[in-house]
Order: sequence, then C-alpha cells, then structure tokens
Amino acid sequence: MYNFEYVRAASLREAENIGGDAVLMAGGMTLIPTIKLRLASPSQVVDLGGIKDLVGIKVAGGTVSVGAMTTHAAVASDKAVAKAIPALAHLADTIGDPAVRNRGTIGGSIANNDPAADYPAAVLGLGATIKTNKREIAADNFFTGLFETALVEGEIITQVSFPTPSKAGYSKFPNPASRYAIVGVMVAKTKDGVRVAVTGAGGCVFRVPEMEQALVSKWSPESVASISVSPTDLNSDIHASAEYRAHLVTVMAKRAVAAAR
Repeated sequence: MYNFEYVRAASLREAENIGGDAVLMAGGMTLIPTIKLRLASPSQVVDLGGIKDLVGIKVAGGTVSVGAMTTHAAVASDKAVAKAIPALAHLADTIGDPAVRNRGTIGGSIANNDPAADYPAAVLGLGATIKTNKREIAADNFFTGLFETALVEGEIITQVSFPTPSKAGYSKFPNPASRYAIVGVMVAKTKDGVRVAVTGAGGCVFRVPEMEQALVSKWSPESVASISVSPTDLNSDIHASAEYRAHLVTVMAKRAVAAAR
C-alpha cells in the first residue's frame, strides 16, 4: 500500500474544503482494496465517517430518505423502511456479508457505481433522487457508465430519497463468494409508472422498457416471461457468459415481480 495522509472530516464543510487529489472514503469497501492492490495512489484520503449529518433514515410524506453514510445493515434492519419499501430493506440485507453490511454505505456504493452492486438497481428501479452538497440528481441521469456517475469534482452525496412505491420487489442471482449480483432486478410500481432496473448484467445499471410496458398491462410474472434482453452488450466473464446473464435477467425479473408487495 502507498503512503498517504489520512484525514477524518468532522463536517461536510471541512470535507468540501479539502482540495488537491484527495479521495473521499465512505465505507472503504472498494477504496481500501484498490489502494492495497496499488491500483490507486492518492496522496490524501478523507474519511467521511465522522460526519453525523450524513447518517440516518427518515420516512415521511411518502418518501424514504437515507443519509449517504448510512450502512447497509441499518437500512436492512430499519422497521420503518421494511414497512414502507420492503424490497429496499430486502436488497440491503442481501449485500455482501455481515462485515460488509455493517461497514459499507449507500452513498459509497452508488458513487462507486460498481456494475455488480445492488444499490444502483434500487436507486434506478424506484426512481430515487440523489441529493449532493450542490444539487439534486434524478436516478435516470445519475448512472452514466462503468464506474461512472454524473458527480463532478467537489460534489459529495448527502442523501438518497426513495419515493414509496405501491409495490416493489428485488431478486438477484449472487456470486457465491462475493455476494455481488451476477444479475439483480428491481421492479416497482410507482406513481409515475412501472420501472424495471437491472444490475450485474451490463457495464452499468439499466432499465428494460419492454418489461415495464408489459407490467403496466398486467402485473404478473408471466407478463415478463417471454421478454428477453440482447446479450450483445452484456458482461461476459468466468462467472457467467453474456448469454447466461441475458437469460437470468428474465428469470430474476419474474421472481422480483412475484416477490413484490
């Protein structure tokens, strides 16, 4: 591991004012291994873990608002979340293992935008709004590519707000070792329509309009059973071929619809 200066920010303002090539750290689930493998060599790491204003969950007015530094375990175990959006609590509970869930954060997960992460499916599938220290970004405009987002230099995620759907479900086929999603699908019936978001299959989370249209007509697993996505641009690796991932998208979508409540 390279030498670097470690700074634990006490406030959002302090984190904002640290310049240079400083790298922000949330849970550190990706950053620390990256530095250890010498794939990154920041001169300064700014830990956001001391900023209490970025931690917490609030359920009110048809919205579930989650602070960026709130852990996966906190979301999974929160009774208000489980009541308002059961699928969100379920998704958080499937992330990694207990060590990861108790350290990893929602803000760190979506800022990193790993193609196999679970939270991007929740954010896009539920039509969430990502709030930063500078603006608000709609989910449809946030994830832009492999490990890329709409965040600009100096922008820090502060909160993610999920509108409460009338029903939603999440199902994934996990890597047996890492628990990352080989394919994960979030389906939701919201006030603005039906949304189907897929993670793990491609370089970035994406929606499936054909499935959304079918579920508008009839909310049933059978409605998506005959709909498939093209394997052309999907991931292919030692864990699953592009063709297998395309097959899993349909299977996981059916299961997610069946599980929705």
